[in-house]
Amino acid sequence: MGTTRATLWEDWDGFYHRSDQGGGRWEFRRELPEHWEISYEALKLTFKIRPTSFKHTGLFPEQAVNWDWFSRKIRAAGAPDRPVSVLNLFGYTGAATCAAAAAGAEVCHVDAAEGMVRWCRENAALSGLAAAPIRYIADDCLKFVRRERKRGRRYDAIIMDPPTYGRGSSGEMWRLEDSLWELLEECRALLSDRPLFFLINAYTARLSPTVVANLLAELLAGRGGTITAGEVGLPVEHDGKVLPCGIYGRWESLAQS
Repeated sequence: MGTTRATLWEDWDGFYHRSDQGGGRWEFRRELPEHWEISYEALKLTFKIRPTSFKHTGLFPEQAVNWDWFSRKIRAAGAPDRPVSVLNLFGYTGAATCAAAAAGAEVCHVDAAEGMVRWCRENAALSGLAAAPIRYIADDCLKFVRRERKRGRRYDAIIMDPPTYGRGSSGEMWRLEDSLWELLEECRALLSDRPLFFLINAYTARLSPTVVANLLAELLAGRGGTITAGEVGLPVEHDGKVLPCGIYGRWESLAQS
């Protein structure tokens, strides 16, 4: 008798039980190490994986399509005397930071959680990027961007993955619907004279690909370029379906495509 779909779902090693009071817990059917490593051979990156109390394991592999995309753009646009400068906001454990650095960019990685910033350092070291030009910043993203603007800093590309809710390093409350446009406007002021790309990722039902595309169109009106938006997902091997995992919006310069 063939394997049924119900049987496949029962064949799990780890299961996350969500609590009605928030958070949850992992249940494992066999003993697993505290953490382990996984490689993304296409870009020669290695990441630390660790199941956390808030469900995440430290990596969103569906983002590989974006890592590949901006890595090509960075390599094509970079020059020995002027590497591409990238700002990665809400950078989490730094997969995008590592991908950009491996492509030759100078990267500023910002996340409000110090633990995530440390995890990014570990991933950079695992990927052979310990000496890469990466700035590691534990700070509230909106406050950091405002200070960068006052300092006159400029970036050729911006990546962000804003959460629905969050707290800054000093307890500041972030609400996507209240704060996103303000953040985008501050980021626009940080773009260099010849920006390369602007990438927004989201994992919330409060944003759709059309909304993200409209935000980018309004934000970067008059700069030319092209905008694309859609879903990211993971292929299901046994039946060819795609598991939807989030959305993205990209603005990219035509001159440097």
